Amino acid sequence: MINEPYPLVSIVTLTWNTTAVTCDFLHSINEHCQYPNLEIIIVDNGSKDDPTPVFKAIRPDVNLIRNGKNLGFTGGNNVGIKAAKGDYLFIVNNDTEFTPGLIEGLLDIFKKYPDAGIVSPKFHYFFHKGTIEYAGYQTVNIFTGRNAMVGCKEKDEGQYNDIKITNYAHGGGMMVPRKVIEEVGALPDDFFIYYEEFDWCEQIKRRGYKVYYQPNSLIYHKESMTTGKASPFKTFYHTKNRILFMRRNMTVPNFLVFLLYFSFFTIPKNTATFLVKRQKEHLRSFWKGIMWHFNRKITFN
Repeated sequence: MINEPYPLVSIVTLTWNTTAVTCDFLHSINEHCQYPNLEIIIVDNGSKDDPTPVFKAIRPDVNLIRNGKNLGFTGGNNVGIKAAKGDYLFIVNNDTEFTPGLIEGLLDIFKKYPDAGIVSPKFHYFFHKGTIEYAGYQTVNIFTGRNAMVGCKEKDEGQYNDIKITNYAHGGGMMVPRKVIEEVGALPDDFFIYYEEFDWCEQIKRRGYKVYYQPNSLIYHKESMTTGKASPFKTFYHTKNRILFMRRNMTVPNFLVFLLYFSFFTIPKNTATFLVKRQKEHLRSFWKGIMWHFNRKITFN
């Protein structure tokens, strides 16, 4: 429960050679966020140039933490989580734009629902405002290890305007009370990037909390500004982490079902597709993602 009018909210975001994108993010907070008790933590994940003067010019109160190397989504955000002083932490992508009432709506979930452990707002595509990206998540399919966002690419006509319990938060924007993080722990570092929010939500649910979707809070998302739409980097981490998530969160029978499907359908299909398209780097990344589970010293590079 929220016991004071304006509990401290820590906004935690990452930047990695995306100074201009992060500047837009800060401008959107200045323009649209009226919540009076914020701290803003930006974790620089090893950018080439020091963005401190640029960010400070926009928000003098920003706390910029510079990592010596790229620690990934999980490691970078965990640095920010450790530094945060807020009662509530809003872990959010820098390629997003705030809208009025975003923070207040998310906090309202914890006021109204004592079982709330994590909440995400409604997402619209930044470049197609009015089109939904996220209105909750479907469950992960035990065959494919994949799932889908509710409402994705639908025109927003109010069809997802009810607060609801959902399967997973959106990693691009999720608010978590400090007490839940103290119970569950920070983001699972083994993932580096992708599937980490699903795993975190599963850990939160195991503690008896629920994942909420708050349609009264809206955020715009530029989507994949850092890693690109498709890349060998994504292929490696999606492959590695899909298997890792299933290993960590499925029952033994369900994991065996997934393994059978992955071995006899996914591997042949993806291998053939990459060969036909002559995408040698994707093929190499796909197999490296699989082999990581036999040798954890394997990395993307």
